[in-house]
Amino acid sequence: MDALLLTAGLTLPWLLGIGVVLLLRAPVPAADAEGEAAWIAGAGYLAGAFLATVWMRLLSAAGVRFGLAVVALPLAIAAAVLLALAWRRHRASLRAAARGAVAPPAGLPRAARILWWAVLAWLALRFALLGVEVASRPLYPWDAWTQWATKARVWYELGYLAPFARVNEWLAASGAVWFDASPEYPPTMPLLQVYACLWLGRWDDALMNWPWWQVGVALPLVVYGGLRALRATALAALAGAALVASLPLANVHVALAGYADLPMAAFYTAAALAVLRWAATRDRRDAALALLFAAACTQIKNPGWFWAATLAPAVLVTLSPRRGLKLAGIGFAAVAVLLVVLARFPFTLFNYRIDATFAAPWGDLAQSFFLLGNWHLLWYAAVAVALFAWRQLLAPGLAALTLTVAAGLTFLFFVFAYTTASAYVSDQTTVNRAALHLAPLVVVFVVLGWQAFARRWDEAHPPAPPAASPSTP
Repeated sequence: MDALLLTAGLTLPWLLGIGVVLLLRAPVPAADAEGEAAWIAGAGYLAGAFLATVWMRLLSAAGVRFGLAVVALPLAIAAAVLLALAWRRHRASLRAAARGAVAPPAGLPRAARILWWAVLAWLALRFALLGVEVASRPLYPWDAWTQWATKARVWYELGYLAPFARVNEWLAASGAVWFDASPEYPPTMPLLQVYACLWLGRWDDALMNWPWWQVGVALPLVVYGGLRALRATALAALAGAALVASLPLANVHVALAGYADLPMAAFYTAAALAVLRWAATRDRRDAALALLFAAACTQIKNPGWFWAATLAPAVLVTLSPRRGLKLAGIGFAAVAVLLVVLARFPFTLFNYRIDATFAAPWGDLAQSFFLLGNWHLLWYAAVAVALFAWRQLLAPGLAALTLTVAAGLTFLFFVFAYTTASAYVSDQTTVNRAALHLAPLVVVFVVLGWQAFARRWDEAHPPAPPAASPSTP
């Protein structure tokens, strides 16, 4: 019974989000439908999970206690209506997308088809094993205990979003508020844990973590669908999805569920890819989906406000193709000057002290990105692609992505150079968790950058025409 209830509960946000994504989907010709099924499924879960927590926040604000009926029934009705409307609007293209959802594209040689099925089988096995970990491992310690699940346990038992505060406010309030290590963090991830427990009918600190497995599945689906929409080949898109699914630190955050860093990476990647889709289609519906995911970023972790801001250069390039690069360059320079000036006057933001006297721990950063096993060879690949494809990085098809990755790296550099986070780099925890937010988008950059370089190489070195056969007398 637990399995049936939990499956139904975890499927509902997926269906709701698929309906939302389809409603915000521009018509796609059947010839361009490859990868759409993956995008709809991956982006659908992320959208649905976020909107489910928004609904729970509205219920709490209205004074309605959490219960399975009041939470799930309106979501189920909304999902049914949205899916019905989407089916009427996109019936033909959805059938085309479903036909190409798993099967390799036509025309692949036999060896490539075997590789295709082997990668899919490996991904299925990997997520099956991660599912066993999530189902059987109780909540893991440290931040998952002290910052996130504390809220989930209290809100599940009380049935509403009770306020949390730091220790001084807790003492002053004489028990009128609750205490944990990060009371200022947004409620989205704890509410997903509450949502799972509502379907179970009890608190279960293992089974409530299934949303992390779903995020882990949704992320490579989003990457594959996003890459295909950006004209990556099927094998290149599958390689990108497999690279994202096999990032060691991402897998750790699925198996040891309870942290918000993997969801932050998934929502940020979805937001960036939605912006790139908008740049390609110029359809306002893609812009609306990008805005939804950017808003979700701000409600996963507090740094999500800054991650959402790193999308601004891509938006500039999209809105003004002719002057966007120049405006983005001016923006980068202005931000750099502003950060240097601000750092001269120490202050605290989101519990991080910002001060120009801090210095980037270059050795520890290099060790984290290039020597340890958290990323395989991702950062080596990013450097290599940037060197090989430097002529294409600011070309119209790649400029928005390049600027977004550059803005993300700038943000990471500032955090680890001018804030108290620099002290946490040597233990290789905070630095890797923060880099995880950007890593899937770097994989996208590697795939598209290498493809752009390969295309230019082929154009500059066309194959020689076959030699004429000698004439016989």
